[in-house]
Amino acid sequence: MSPTGSSPPPSRPSREDDRTAGGELNADAILRERAPEPAAGWRRAVLRATGGLVNPGPSPAEIERREILHRIRKPLIRSHRIAVSSIKGGVGKTTVATLLGLVMAEHRGDRVIVLDANPDAGTLADRLTGESSVTVRELLRDLDRIHSWTEVSRYTSLAGRLQVLASEQDPASSDAFSREEYQHICALLDRFFNIIITDSGTGLVHSAMEGTLKLADSLIVVGAPTVDGAGRASKTLDWLLAHGHSALASEAVVVLSCDRTSHDVDRGRIRQHFESRSRAVIEIPHDPHLATGGRVELGRLRPETVDALYRLAALMADRFVT
Repeated sequence: MSPTGSSPPPSRPSREDDRTAGGELNADAILRERAPEPAAGWRRAVLRATGGLVNPGPSPAEIERREILHRIRKPLIRSHRIAVSSIKGGVGKTTVATLLGLVMAEHRGDRVIVLDANPDAGTLADRLTGESSVTVRELLRDLDRIHSWTEVSRYTSLAGRLQVLASEQDPASSDAFSREEYQHICALLDRFFNIIITDSGTGLVHSAMEGTLKLADSLIVVGAPTVDGAGRASKTLDWLLAHGHSALASEAVVVLSCDRTSHDVDRGRIRQHFESRSRAVIEIPHDPHLATGGRVELGRLRPETVDALYRLAALMADRFVT
């Protein structure tokens, strides 16, 4: 009590107290938390019809898709190289490299390039842009004169946001694409791109493939749910283990392209075999759009195919260094 009998006025907090007690005035502190809203379907229709008063929230499938997209968009602090490989041709290796590149480029804000390192006149550019007049051979020839993004882009074609570097289309010249030349190409691409996806050849002993494996941060092994397709994918893992690439093999993602399949083949046994030998297994279902062998467009794929591709992209992004 004061001498006059009245209570003293409450003391005012210091400015320092104001700052510590109140915290920072940012969006998280000021804005009221809102429940997640559905993006499509009947749940979205209910939200709009009630003016936002009734919010059923996103479906479990939509929540899962958002989580996968969040994984795909994982940031990078340095470039990441993904090699797509198989001993056997005709199992969809180029298709997998093509699709992974498109998904990564569409859902990330950084630069993604897919490189055709096939020594046998690869078809990756045909599947993406149809433009292969300027190839990796021209880029190799001019390496010392390239110092900017604008100069690099003269040697690539564009599929959406994905940059495409075509392989040499003359088989007589493509044999000269060596390990050292691949390393020079990657050293250049590392300066301008965040994600480098290499569609390698079908053999594992040619020089360019040796360079691909040496520089790869992660690996996709492509096979098929058939006797020969699964057997060759398994032999690819055997070869990697026998030639000093055990870490790459154990962390590989095996992709089974299901364009060819048979009721006589036990797909469950095949999947179980590769799950025991690799980090994960993804099955890409048969898709009429991919079966044509023509230009690939994500918008023309079946939903189940897109789901498989998103899971693949998320698995690869899980190993990005942040």
